[in-house]
Amino acid sequence: MADAETDILTAEQQACLALWAVPGLGPRTLVALRAFADGSLAPLAATPVRDWVSQAPVSSQVRRKLASVERLAPVAWRVWEACRASGMKVAFQGQAAYPERLAEVEDAPPVLFYRGVPGLPRRRLAMVGSRHPDQGFLPFARRFARQVAASGVGVVSGAALGVDRACHWGALDEGGETWAFLGSALDALDTAQARLLPHFLDRGGVFFSELPPGVRASTTTFPRRNRLISGASDAVLVLRAGKDSGSLYTAEAGRAQGRPVFAMPGDVRQEEAAGCNALLRNGEAAVCLGPNDVWRVLKVDPLAAVPPGTMGSWEDLSAEAKGAFAMLDRVPRSFDEVLVGSTFSPAALASALVELELTGLVIQHPGRLYERI
Repeated sequence: MADAETDILTAEQQACLALWAVPGLGPRTLVALRAFADGSLAPLAATPVRDWVSQAPVSSQVRRKLASVERLAPVAWRVWEACRASGMKVAFQGQAAYPERLAEVEDAPPVLFYRGVPGLPRRRLAMVGSRHPDQGFLPFARRFARQVAASGVGVVSGAALGVDRACHWGALDEGGETWAFLGSALDALDTAQARLLPHFLDRGGVFFSELPPGVRASTTTFPRRNRLISGASDAVLVLRAGKDSGSLYTAEAGRAQGRPVFAMPGDVRQEEAAGCNALLRNGEAAVCLGPNDVWRVLKVDPLAAVPPGTMGSWEDLSAEAKGAFAMLDRVPRSFDEVLVGSTFSPAALASALVELELTGLVIQHPGRLYERI
């Protein structure tokens, strides 16, 4: 049975999934292992571990763990089966369910575990903040996230108590897309996250984690997951943060990844706003006073936005629309530029671009310039 099930995965994916389940083995080590195996992990899946582990570019700790395994394929099967048993799915880099922008990040995980249905490509904003902001701030954060979601922008956060959760709820209120990146495996949720999950699944939200089944949250997993929140987003907004708030790690990761970082100023007398004010004072973030600042940097026109919940799915698009979308990027291109690089007739391309505009995947600027969201 195991052999039949692992046939669902390629040899490369089997090796990747098995290696990713080894404690202490991170993205950079996986890159080194791929280079060690001449550019593909597949040979490692097909060869007994004892034949290559002594020469593998891994730490002594990881080498000891690998040496206890005969082959990688059965390990991949056990992870795969654990995912199935708990309702998780697996997304490898390059697959549609893997966030496109996250794949651009240098230390992006090769695989993500998720629950929910990831939506079509769109602009996304990381909205983060402290667990215990000043009194009365949470309803404001929820309204702000609702406005962001109403413009067709996805809301990304960490499902933590306080500002993060308020932003998720704001997006859900509007029927918009929201993603939560967790600091634990998806079968090791805390009580509050477990209560939140059904609302996400019922309303189109997605829980993501880079951690394989069974891994519980720790003081090391939370800072690591913050890079995923920023990496999956087009910009980062810190709504409220004290001087020691974990959301400042998300801002730091966003800057390192080249994401625009915003912070909302607060009363200088309030400790809960000290982190945001410090970001602004040090020039590490731009001021955000309202949704207009977000829409400007994301190049979103809220009046022309496709209403949340009406975008459909990637599978619903015509082959022509999918082909046209693949030729566009986030630099506006003229109709003629796209046409020259395509195999479409002018009429077919025009029809495909209209379809993409109607689904909210493409923005048409004045002068017949097209840009993917």
